[in-house]
Formats: sequence, C-alpha cells, structure tokens
Amino acid sequence: MLTALTIKQFTLVESMDVEFSSGLTTITGETGAGKSLVLDALGLALGDRGDTDRIRLGAERAEVCASFAVSTDSPASQWLTDNDLDSAGDCLLRRILTRDGRSRGYINGQPATMTQLRTLGVMLIDIHHQHEHQSLLAKEHQRTLLDEFGGHQKLLKQVAEDYKSWHLAQTRLADIEQRADETLARKDLLTFQSQELIELDLQAGEIEALEQEQSLLANADTILFDSHQVLALCDGEAPSQLTVLPALSRASQLLSAIDQPGPALKEALSLLDSAHIQVEEALGELQTYIAQVEPDPARLQRVEDRLSSAYQLARKHKVKANELPELCAQLRTELVSLCADDNDVDALTERLKALAASYQSQAKKLSASRKKAAKQFEQKINQQLQALAMADASLQIALTPLAGNYSQKGLESVELLISTNPGQAHRSLNKVASGGELSRVSLAIQVVAAHNSTIPVLVFDEVDVGIGGATAETVGKLLRELGDHGQVICISHLPQVASCAHHHLLAKKQKGETSNQSHLVALDAKQRIAEIARMLGGEKITAKTRSHAEEMLGAAVTG
Repeated sequence: MLTALTIKQFTLVESMDVEFSSGLTTITGETGAGKSLVLDALGLALGDRGDTDRIRLGAERAEVCASFAVSTDSPASQWLTDNDLDSAGDCLLRRILTRDGRSRGYINGQPATMTQLRTLGVMLIDIHHQHEHQSLLAKEHQRTLLDEFGGHQKLLKQVAEDYKSWHLAQTRLADIEQRADETLARKDLLTFQSQELIELDLQAGEIEALEQEQSLLANADTILFDSHQVLALCDGEAPSQLTVLPALSRASQLLSAIDQPGPALKEALSLLDSAHIQVEEALGELQTYIAQVEPDPARLQRVEDRLSSAYQLARKHKVKANELPELCAQLRTELVSLCADDNDVDALTERLKALAASYQSQAKKLSASRKKAAKQFEQKINQQLQALAMADASLQIALTPLAGNYSQKGLESVELLISTNPGQAHRSLNKVASGGELSRVSLAIQVVAAHNSTIPVLVFDEVDVGIGGATAETVGKLLRELGDHGQVICISHLPQVASCAHHHLLAKKQKGETSNQSHLVALDAKQRIAEIARMLGGEKITAKTRSHAEEMLGAAVTG
C-alpha cells in the first residue's frame, strides 16, 4: 500500500509529508484548497510528463517521493527483483523536476527511466479521474480484470507457455525451410570433409611423434657413423692412439706416482677419476642409442607419406597439422547437429502440429471459462450500476476472436462496452461514458473485482460528481467496502462519502506573505464532525448540522 507521500516545491506546496494507512481515506476541502494536487504529485512520481509550470513560484525544482509497502508475492515485488531494484518489501519512487525542464526518476535510490516508473506504477496504484491514469480504458487492463475475476491465472500461464513453444518451433521451421538448400550443401561438404579426416585417423600428438621419427630415420646412416667415431675416440682404435679412456687412466697413474703431492695435485687426480667414470657412463648411453638406430627406408617412406597427407589436409583447412584431430571433432559435431531431429523438416512439422494442438486445447478451455466468467462479471457490474444512479446504463463484455487465432493471451480480445441510455448501442467506454460516468463505472467494476485484483491501491477523483442523496450513501458504502479489502484514496465533496472513510484528510490553503500554501491535515474524531458538518451546511455550523454529522459518522461505523 501507499504509506507516505512527500511533496516539495510543487504547485501550492512548499513542503508536505503525508502518511497513509490501509482502508478508505477521503480527502476533502473547499474548492481550490489543493485536494487534487495529491493526485498530480502521485502522477509525477509514477512517470507522468513533467511540466515546469507545476514547480512552485520562486523555486528551482520540485520533488515528489511516494513510498509503498510491497508484499513479497505481488507482481510489483517480482518486477523489482527482476530489475535488480528490490529493497526488502519497500518501494520508494522519487521524481525531481527542474526549472530548465530536466527530469530525473529513481526507484529505491537507483536511477530509473520514465518508462520504468510507469511500468511499476500500474502495478502499485490505479488512479481514476477524468484525464489521466484511466487504465479502465485499456483493453489489456479490461482483459486482466476479467481473467482475475474468473481466476484464470493457471490457464493463462499454460496458454502462454504453449504459445511460446509453438512460436519457437514455427520460427525454427520457417528458418530451416528458408535455408534448406544451404543446409543440404553444408551437410554434403561436412560429410566429405569429415570422411577425409576420419580416414586419415590422425591422433593427438601424432604429428610431433612422426616428425621426430622421420628426422631419425632420414639421418640414420650419419647418426650411426658419427656415433661409432665417438666410441673409437673414447675407447677404441684412433689413428693417433689418443683415445679418451686410456689417456685418462695414464694421466691418473702419472699423478699417483708423484711423492708428497700437494692439495692441487690431489684435486686434479680426483677430477680425472670423476671424468673417467663419466666417460664410461657416456659410452654406455651411446651404445644403447646405437642399438636403437637402424636404417629402414620402407618405414621412412610410410612416415613421410603420412606426414605429407596430414600437411596437405592442414593446408586445405588452413590450420596447423597438429590441430587436425580437433578440427575433425568439430566437423563431426556440426554434422550431427545438422542431422538432428530439430533440423529435420518432417520431424519439426510433426512437432509443430503437436504443439499447436496443445495450445488450441488450453486456449479453448480459457475461452470457455472467459465466456462463463464474462456473464457473471457483467451481471454483477450492472447490479452495482443500478445502485450508483445509472439505472439506464448497461455493460457488456465483448469477446472477439483474434484474426491470427494465436496469441499468448488466448484466442480472443476482451473489451468492456457500455450503453448509458435505453436503445443506445453498446460502444467502447471512452466513446460513450463521460468523466463522472466513467468514475462510477470504474467504481462498480472495482467493487466486483476487489477480491481478485492484483493492484493494491485504488484512487478515485471526484467519483461522486453529479450524485447525491441515497446514491451518495451507496457510493460511500461501496468505497468503504473496497477499503476493507485494500487501500482506497478518494477525493470527495460529499459528506455521505466522507463519513464512510476510515481516515479523513482535510486540504487547507493558507495565505502567506508572498504566496498561498496548501496543507493536508489528518482529522481526529472531533475535527471530522466539524468538517462533515461544514460539508453539510457551509461555513456556519449549527447544532443541527453537527448532530447530523455525528449521526452520519455513527451510521457509517455501525453500518
């Protein structure tokens, strides 16, 4: 519900803080006192077009803050969560309008566009007056009212899900059919390319192994000759007889024969012994390597042929040879995807038929339920219209089949039609009803829909225009009934309506030194009696009018 409204430098208001409670709150006051500025300020907070003329004279900017308490299971709460604007059950809408025409909006302290303010606003509050926020005139809202009355939430969700699945399948099928020739050519190409790579059957890391083996086989003769030369130099028959191991042994013998060797000679002898050991180990490794090297022209040819095939395919696909296994996997995955059922026209066509049948089944159930609910809804609304001094008015709910026969909201549009005079054809609300009539029609609808409505706050401006007497009492009782189920704010000039309120605010205008200022004052029990007495008899309050006011207040509480 709306919990508080702060207004600064807006029209006749310098600064105003108003707190609201659940139930019916009426705002009364003399003409020009500023009753409607509350609605204008709310409209600004909800994303209405900002007019710099509404900035208070002498001020550079106007500011409005509207605070709402939002239940966790409400559409508004879900919207806030989806847009990362959630604030633990609170919702603060803030709007700033500057003299240079700039306008800024905020939701829970974060910058927001006017579209976001308006989108969230329609989930929080429904304002009914003659010019703005007449959501009742929107067909979408009229459909929502009927579906809420009929309890169609589950059916609507199923219809929307079936429509989405059907629409996606239809779009996919159209895309596949449009690209059929291109897809077929791509499948043929992928089949050929995949087959080449599959036949090559190149394994991960195989290129590096083949290149190493090819290098070894191609240089086998040179490797063996040079290796044997090294063996001869280390421990064999060299032309100069300067083989390494015998030379190291002779050097060690000579040094060992020296008497009283110094530290340097001892270190030299130790190093020669280590060198002898290392050369022997090197000879062992060299002999092992020579045993593995064997010239094999046939194997060399096979290795070179495989490398050649790999290099050729790599150039063809413009990749490195060692990337061919990964490329083969990618091509096969794409080919499997193109051959899958969701790319098969026949399979998709059958799936589309099944989805269409499911949608039609659920949508027809929704249509039947809407037809039944429409009769009950219009009957109850017409009963309320009779009580609201609109005895000649008649409301009908038109369910018109959609031309395309498919939508996520069902098979038909919903529109409320009204006739305000006998014999007059039923037409759209905005073409027939006057502002005052539309307010009463809205009141009748909201009373009927109150138990199912998702909009927590209802605001009525001058809903009692053109009525009086018993009808005014009926309007007051209906508004109080609405207030028992939520929060209703009503600007009224009738004491019969004001006396039915749970809370009463009085708009007062005070003259200042340079300009007038408007205030809203919450009235206590005695002040309410005085205000209702004023509404009954004017500025001069008599004992009789005060007694009548007390009687009206008492009747409203007990009634």
